[in-house]
Amino acid sequence: MRKRFPLILLAVVLVTALIFSGCKPAPKGPEEIIIGSSAMVTGMYAGFGESAVFGYRAAVEDINKLGGIYLEEYGTKLPVRFIAADNESDTTKVGTLAEDLILRDNVQFLLTPPGPPTVQAPVATVADRHKIPHIVAGNPLEPWLGMRQEVTPPWEYSWSIGFAIVTPAPAGDFRYGLSGFTIKDTWLDMLNMFGGQTNKKAGVFASDDADGVAWYSLFPQVLEEWGADVLGEERKLGLFPMETTDYTSMIEEWKDYGCEILWGNCPAPHFGTMWRQCHALGFQPKMVFAGRAALFYVDANSWGGDLPQGIGTEIWWSSSYQIPGFGDTTPQSLTDRWTEATGQPFNPSVGASYATVQILVDAIERAGTLDPEAVNKAIGETDLMTMIYRVKFDEDQYSRYPLIFGQWQKTDKPWVWELPIVLSKHDFLPVQADPIFPIPYD
Repeated sequence: MRKRFPLILLAVVLVTALIFSGCKPAPKGPEEIIIGSSAMVTGMYAGFGESAVFGYRAAVEDINKLGGIYLEEYGTKLPVRFIAADNESDTTKVGTLAEDLILRDNVQFLLTPPGPPTVQAPVATVADRHKIPHIVAGNPLEPWLGMRQEVTPPWEYSWSIGFAIVTPAPAGDFRYGLSGFTIKDTWLDMLNMFGGQTNKKAGVFASDDADGVAWYSLFPQVLEEWGADVLGEERKLGLFPMETTDYTSMIEEWKDYGCEILWGNCPAPHFGTMWRQCHALGFQPKMVFAGRAALFYVDANSWGGDLPQGIGTEIWWSSSYQIPGFGDTTPQSLTDRWTEATGQPFNPSVGASYATVQILVDAIERAGTLDPEAVNKAIGETDLMTMIYRVKFDEDQYSRYPLIFGQWQKTDKPWVWELPIVLSKHDFLPVQADPIFPIPYD
């Protein structure tokens, strides 16, 4: 019996080893997940970038309060660190700073604020070069796809949420046939309400960057199909170089022709200068829609006086959404945080940028790993209700969100100006104020 005891003990040890050999501890992972953004915090597009960075930081703060992002590969949650590099709205710095974030700061994922594609394309190029998943918080479909398709092969690691200028959702898309998903139908709805009370003579304007050129190639025809008499479209009247500071000649043409409708798309500083000159020259159209230029309080307020009154634009997010963020954050509570921090009213970039963090967190957790290929694949399979609406990417790696129409109106609040919804085709985004028509002038 004494001789058998060591054999029994050895057998127990071997069985125990076999049992626990299948219960190895999860591999040790990184201490944190690092997300970066080359953002337009200052400069011409600061209205987009400053608010987007706030939205990114708010989302990261919220997810960290919940313990971080769960990774099945490591069997634990990891905290998130967000790094923003200010590119000063300079397209020559955008890509370089994105690359610095990857090489120097070890960023694993990239986010880009809403804005013109010219400040987003360089990041997409860098993301593909380093195989880093990259999500854009908002841009117009047509110019974005135009640049994406010029690259061979098209960008594989960049994904965008945004809106179309005129292109409807294709058959099979859950947004197919729905109104309120393009600038065209959103602006036309406003035009249909009040355009019949004008002489239907229209002027158009746009800056000659990618966003503006794409707009100008489409919207004069939209106006003409509606029944407007568009002045000078065949000779590109109103399509101006980015260095323009004097708009007198085109304003005088609009005024002499009696244009009562003015539509356009350009950076806010350009519109502010042009609109001041319109007032100085006595040009007083009844309705003015200013895409891109009129999106943000910081820009509209900079025009001075009562110049913002009645200026309209599409809006892509609202604090009246009832879709939650992380934890107990709601669109309204997020807007309240923004206002408390900045003294500014609602800003649509805050919600759009927050939503891109929701998309990324969801993809990482479904992938269960930080492997870029796995996460990139998971982003492509996203079907998620975010703070900015349901996100589901199409074959062009793009997901549309709803649009509504707003006009700048004077209030008795400390910030004086607000951009309430005055027209909506969506029952989940109610109208907040009566539309202004015609624009009042002193």
